[in-house]
Amino acid sequence: MGETSSESERSGAPSRRRSEGTGPQAVLIGMPGAGKTRVGKEASSMLSISFRDSDVVLERREGRRISEIFEEDGEDEFRRLECELILDELENFTGVLALGGGAPMTPRTRQALERYVDEGGMVVYLDADPEEMMERAGRSGNRPLLAGDAHARWMSLYEERKPVFEALSTRVIRTHGAPPSVAAQKLVSALRERRVSVGGADPYTVFIGEGCMEGLREVLGNDTVRVALIHTSTVQRHSDHARALMRSAGYQVLDLVIPDAEAGKTIAVANGLWERLAKEGFTRSDAVVGLGGGAATDLAGFVAATWMRGIAYVNCPTSLLAMVDASTGGKTGINTPQGKNLVGSFHTPRGVLADLHTLSTLPNDIFVEGLGEVAKSGFIMDDGILDILDDHADELRHFSGDAIDADLHEIIAELIERTVTVKARHVSVDLKESGMREFLNYGHTLGHAIEQLEHFTWRHGQAVAVGMVYAAELSHLLGYIDEDLVAYHRELLSALGLRTSWNGGSFEQVLALMHRDKKARGNTLRFIILDRIGRPIHLDNPPDDAVREAFNRIRRP
Repeated sequence: MGETSSESERSGAPSRRRSEGTGPQAVLIGMPGAGKTRVGKEASSMLSISFRDSDVVLERREGRRISEIFEEDGEDEFRRLECELILDELENFTGVLALGGGAPMTPRTRQALERYVDEGGMVVYLDADPEEMMERAGRSGNRPLLAGDAHARWMSLYEERKPVFEALSTRVIRTHGAPPSVAAQKLVSALRERRVSVGGADPYTVFIGEGCMEGLREVLGNDTVRVALIHTSTVQRHSDHARALMRSAGYQVLDLVIPDAEAGKTIAVANGLWERLAKEGFTRSDAVVGLGGGAATDLAGFVAATWMRGIAYVNCPTSLLAMVDASTGGKTGINTPQGKNLVGSFHTPRGVLADLHTLSTLPNDIFVEGLGEVAKSGFIMDDGILDILDDHADELRHFSGDAIDADLHEIIAELIERTVTVKARHVSVDLKESGMREFLNYGHTLGHAIEQLEHFTWRHGQAVAVGMVYAAELSHLLGYIDEDLVAYHRELLSALGLRTSWNGGSFEQVLALMHRDKKARGNTLRFIILDRIGRPIHLDNPPDDAVREAFNRIRRP
């Protein structure tokens, strides 16, 4: 890949290993008979990329069958030859590579696979019913380790290898009772997945793609016993899927339903969840999964941060806003009558799974509000985001979850990846919002005030859109940007279906709330404004007349 793993984690850059062709796009591991060859071939054909089976390559290279190598040279020599071949393939082959069942058990091969994963590679463990796999493997007649009492030997190998396979894998695909085509489609979805690393003291990955919720087991890990699944009733279809995935992976799942949107982000709701966790005896070996929009993931993270002084949690955002903003960055919190997110904690998730399947049930207005945070990331860092929004504003504004064609799907996936990358680059160097991370609050100082004065009937992204216009007006009044850039804010945001004006509370009410904003320091009123696109700056205590005049300018219809 273009940068080292540590650089990727620090910068928040998405993994580039597969796109740059510096190693296999995926390596398949699993017991003989798991379907690695058939699934790998089918998935590779669907993606028009190459497929190789390391056993087949080795037989061709040696001019002998695997069983003959075992018989003539012994297992140690076979493993040496196999290891040398795999090391070569990990460096030079760029398709899908399937390994022999015992290959990961060789220490040198296992270490090479671990390095491959550290550099952004994908190791997929195909797991099926042991009896089914054993029957398939026996039919091949080329399994020297199954000689003698095949059943007993098989079960012994399975018990020995399974923990190694699970530890190495970045994705497990279970094929129990399903045709190979289903596993192949899951593999294709995994290969199309986008990933963004978030660095810092506790690095983690944001996964973006169709079906990436399948990775819940890998993100939760083997040290988790029970999982509290916190979600709203509006995402029942997706919570049912997540619950089934976790139960099939062996976790005990406690189902916790909360009110939708900001009504769920209260101390009363959090207290109810704490009471349930206490009743069920949740400990530090347990975890929380937050599934839903930004409010649900905020609350789930806050509960995880405060229970037992912090337990593991994973976010599964189901709205565009949650995917690009709330679920990433480790900021958790609840609202109080005095302000939004004034009570909270910084607590990083183990991972974020932005499954694009969930967008199929997303209403248009909730999708559109998410575009406010997307546009914000374009204004403060990545003008490529603004270009995409400009080019596809009409399609995005008229988004319909049940009519997402392939082109729009790719546009949305790229916008999510770019926006998450902007956020990751800020939070990786400033988890606790003491400096650079504050730039992510462009538009939020007024936006949060609007939300509170409107009693949270306004969607967050809509309030932030107005807040960005306000910040642009303030920047212009103080001579930082020209009038054209202010106009561009209004034109782009309006084209996306976002609001650019507000005629609610009084200036005095707004000013009081802005003084209570999290960026405020003592009596110092602080804003994030632009010096130009891609260059946000801090603005402390601007002149009172400019603050008021900017407010008057967003009162226009």
